[in-house]
Formats: sequence, structure tokens, C-alpha cells
Amino acid sequence: MSRRGISFFLLLPLLLPAIGCSVNPVTGKSELAWISEEKEISLGEQMYVPMQQMQGGQYDIDPELTDYVQGVAARLAAVSDRPLPYEFVVLNSSVPNAWALPGGKIAINRGLLTELESEAELAAVLAHEIVHAAARHSAKAQERATWLQLGTITAAVAAGGSRYGNQAIGAANLGAQLVSQQYGQGAELESDKYGMKYMSLAGYDPQGAVNLQQTFVRLSEDRQPDWLSGLFASHPPSQARVDANIATAATLPAGGELGVERFRAVMEKTMAARPAYDAYDDGRKALGEDDIDLALSKAEEAIGLLPEEANFYALRGDARIEQEQYEKAVTNFDSSIRRRDDYFYYYMQRGRLYEELGNDDSAVDDLEKSIELLPNGLAYFSLGNIAAKQGQTAIAIEHYQKVAGGDGELAQAAQAALVQLDISNNPGKYLQFRCDPDSSGELIVSVMNNTQVPVTGVRFVIDYTDNVGRPRRIERQISRPLAAQEIVRVGTGLAPYSSGGDCPVRITAARIAE
Repeated sequence: MSRRGISFFLLLPLLLPAIGCSVNPVTGKSELAWISEEKEISLGEQMYVPMQQMQGGQYDIDPELTDYVQGVAARLAAVSDRPLPYEFVVLNSSVPNAWALPGGKIAINRGLLTELESEAELAAVLAHEIVHAAARHSAKAQERATWLQLGTITAAVAAGGSRYGNQAIGAANLGAQLVSQQYGQGAELESDKYGMKYMSLAGYDPQGAVNLQQTFVRLSEDRQPDWLSGLFASHPPSQARVDANIATAATLPAGGELGVERFRAVMEKTMAARPAYDAYDDGRKALGEDDIDLALSKAEEAIGLLPEEANFYALRGDARIEQEQYEKAVTNFDSSIRRRDDYFYYYMQRGRLYEELGNDDSAVDDLEKSIELLPNGLAYFSLGNIAAKQGQTAIAIEHYQKVAGGDGELAQAAQAALVQLDISNNPGKYLQFRCDPDSSGELIVSVMNNTQVPVTGVRFVIDYTDNVGRPRRIERQISRPLAAQEIVRVGTGLAPYSSGGDCPVRITAARIAE
């Protein structure tokens, strides 16, 4: 048996107590469950608020709409096969999407609501997501992630404990992975089928689900970018789903509420605000394309149409940042926070502006508030900068470490800052080594710069016992800088050396190359 196989079976007994056999309350089928219901609910609760922050925050301009959506959702949850602590929220995002976390935490975006035609279609969306939660589809996705993680751990054990993995910041990243991945065709058909059953039991016309899927198929054929990045990314439509919904509707009692007029009446305020959000979305796109003048123009247009929306002032603030008009940008984020004081982005941006302006106390207050709402890399990085500037090295290192394990430019900048602060005291954390004999039996030490920045002044020692039992030490210095991820081989003069022995090397010095 391979070492990898042995590692798996050594780990498996530790994991078996977490596995149970249960009956799916929606389908009645027996299935293995790695995550208990208590854990499932706890996961959803941990991820729900951070996920709302990641997806634009709650839509608070039209609270009557949220009340209405929650009322429809409550009717459907009441007939669910599985009693869960269901919660429903409307999010302030133009992306047409809806999602469910484990344990019944469900969201629908403003952008999807504006595409619906009736209360029955809304019920179809919500019932579909309720089934995803009730039938444990998102929990099963987490279980699949556990299997993948187990495989990674097993491979690491087999490889001798290699480092691996990018560490996420907070629960939101796990939630984002769960809601952005594609459900399997079986899970989608299952959610359609039982969602229509819930619709019928709650008094809605299941034809709403047929109409909804027909609309989705048409929009997917048009390949509209917002839809492709939203609901279709995790809930791909197909004619097969339309046909299945038609067949399901034929098995359910005819009739029920469509609620066309009621839905239109409730949506009136949000539909009237749609031009303002369209202008805002255009402004965000312009800002991403470095067209600052157009971004500012669109921000002014949006504010003129809907002055109570906080996001519009944030767009203007972000444009002012690009113009390096930091004082004006602070004023814009002040305006955002006065209108919505529970969204991380406004505090994060204002905190970074205060850092730029040298107002460290206000910067720390805002950045910590931002992290309280949503742990995020930019805030941690700025807090690291402030702590480093104030000589609080240990605190700065703690903040940078939160970011340095990720991907992208910010992670690289955090790692560079972390290495700058820490490598002199802990060079062995950033340089890896390996011992091998050459053809003559001499010990060759391979040293790798395991950072994203060049380092120099690398020294190491080898402590060993000679053939008469006396302790000996060899010291070596690498005479040139090592580029990021570069490996250099250094002869030691120590022979003979067997590759089966320990590698008696200790890195003693290194610094960032100027």
C-alpha cells in the first residue's frame, strides 16, 4: 500500500465519528451526512452576515419590499419538509441572483426582483432556494469541500508535511465558494420539483415556476453578462428544466395565486429607482475602465435621481480617490455612512483615506469597524502599515499575516511587508532548505527563497558530530541575492553524507535585498 493510502486510513478513524446516515426530509432518500444539523445551522449563521456584506449589503431604500419578500418566503417555509431557522433578506445588488446557505439562510438580490413578473415567480425563486437548504444541497457542497481538504491533507502527509493552501479571511470566503459553485443537474431538478410542490401547498400557481424557467432560458440564450455572472453561474437554466417543470405542474392541483398586480404594486418604488441604479452601475463600469469623468457624471446622475442611496456617494468618493482629492473623498464617504452606517466598504475606504492623510487614530477606528462588519484584506493591510509606522512590529506582523496567505497583488504586498519586518528575526520562516549528497558523497544544501521578494545576506550553519564524537559547526553564506522563489545549491565540504539522515541545517540570517 502506498504511503498516501496509509495516511488516508490513519486519518479516517478520526473522521468516522462525524459521519452519520440520515434520511433526507425532502426526498425521503437515505444518505451519508458528514455535517450534523447543528453544525449546518451554525455554518449558515456564521456566513450569513459576512456574505450579505460581500454581496452589497441589505437593500434598505425600500423596506416595504423586504417585508413583502419575507412574507412570501414565510408562507413557503411553513410548508417545507424540514423545519429550519429560515431567514430571508433582499440585497442591494443589481446582479440578478439568489442563494441559500446551509441551515436556511437565504438571499435574493434587487437585480433579480426587477426581472420578475409576478408573486408566483418570486415564490418559485424562494421555494427553489428553500429546497436547496432543506435538502442539504449547500451542506453537501461543504461536505465535498471537506473531502477535497482531506485529500489535500493526505497528500501533504504523504509528501512529508509540505506547506499548502491559501488561508481565507473569515467565514465569508467559504460562503462565497458555496453560493458561487454550480449545483449538479440532479440538485437543480430536485429543487425545481419540490419547490413547485411547496408553491402549490402555499397556495401559489406552479405555472409561475414554468414561466420563470422559460424566461431564464431565453435570457441565457441572449447571454446577458449580468445573468451569466449571477444566477446562471450557480443555477444553469436549460430546456430540460422547463420540460421537467411542465411535467411537474401537470401532477399538481390546477390554479393558485399568480399575484401579478400585487407584485407590480409592491415593486413600484424599486422599479422607479431602476434608472438611478443603472446610472450607478454604468459609473462603476466607467471607473473600472479609468474613465473618471464619466464615473463622476454617472454618480451625479444617480444622486440626482435617488439622493437617499448611500452607494452613489461612495462611487463619487472612489472617483475622487483616483483624482487624489482625498479630502473631498472623505466627505463623500461621510455622506454614505450617514445614510447607511452598517456597510463595511464605506468604513474601509474612509479608513484608508485617513491613513493617507496621516490621521492614524481615525483610520484605525474606521478600519476596525470595517473588519467587524466583514474581515477584509485591505483593512488588515492598512492596519499593518499603521502599526509598522508606529513601531508596533508584533501587531503589524499579525495584520499582514491575515493577508499574506492569499493570492494577487495585495497578498504579495503584504508578504513583502511581512518579510521586511520579520525576516531578520526569523529567517527560517521564509527560506526553505534541503540536504542531498552529490556524486562524491559531499553534503549539498539547496536553499529556496520562499517569498515573493528578493533576499540577500543569507547565512546558514550546520551542526554535526565528527567521527570521534566531537561537536562541529560549518557556517556558509550565499554571496549573492536570491530572487523570489529562486533555489541555490551550496557545497559544504562535509562528506560522507547519507540522504537518509536528518538535514542538520539552520538558517541564521537574511534580509530584504535593496
